[in-house]
Amino acid sequence: MSLASHLPVSLEFFPPKTPEGAAKLRTVRQALYALKPEFCSVTFGAGGSTQEGTFATVAEILAEGVPAASHFSCVGATKATVRTQLATLQAMGVKRLVALRGDLPSGYGAGGEFHYASDLVAFIRAETGDTFQLEVACYPEVHPQAKSADADLNAFAIKVHAGANSAMTQYFYNADAYFRLVEDAAKLGVTIPIVPGIMPISSSSQLMRFSDACGAEIPRWIRLRLQGFGDDTASIKAFGLDVVTELCERLIAGGAPSLHFYTMNQSLATLEICKRLGLPG
Repeated sequence: MSLASHLPVSLEFFPPKTPEGAAKLRTVRQALYALKPEFCSVTFGAGGSTQEGTFATVAEILAEGVPAASHFSCVGATKATVRTQLATLQAMGVKRLVALRGDLPSGYGAGGEFHYASDLVAFIRAETGDTFQLEVACYPEVHPQAKSADADLNAFAIKVHAGANSAMTQYFYNADAYFRLVEDAAKLGVTIPIVPGIMPISSSSQLMRFSDACGAEIPRWIRLRLQGFGDDTASIKAFGLDVVTELCERLIAGGAPSLHFYTMNQSLATLEICKRLGLPG
């Protein structure tokens, strides 16, 4: 039996902007439910701009009989607005939240009553006790806005000590960065599960664009191979499957507690990677 056969997985989606996108995502989700995900999370846009779409998608997933986690951003939020949103989610039957500061929309100052995700985590705990399982984000390759690697690690530890139950990482392609994060966090008293975020590679240009924006490093050898394939989509996808499967194998062998897939509202790559790993489905 493979190491991975009992490993939990979770899946992330973004709220679709059109009825066609919503219909396509329903089909994608049904295919991915074969993996028996522990939960599915749904993202927010900058400044919570897609909140309505987020909550609607979360409601659909719950109605499909699968646990759903809502991303919960505090940029520009007040205690009153957060209270209202928490009540809405609780009434929907949501048991898990991904608590984030959130991205600042362009031209937006850091307004609102919450400056850091740790403030949000502490407030949710104070308001709702243990009602919600709280996930927080962390960065194996350092948050792009962090003053230093140490400052980033300390900010992560503060979020955890404020009441987080588990953490999910930004995606990465260097397993050593993940193992170092887990090791360094443990020295700061972080004992919660740190789940690696996995981004399948299906499009070279999309990956470069995302990685430049979020500070995730694409190792030079991967970047050069992808560039070498040019517009050969089949080769890019085949190479991406090999690279990401190998990464997951290393993470599982090294003790990763589960895998969180950034699906980009697609199913094929995630399903194939999980099949190669011997995961259910």
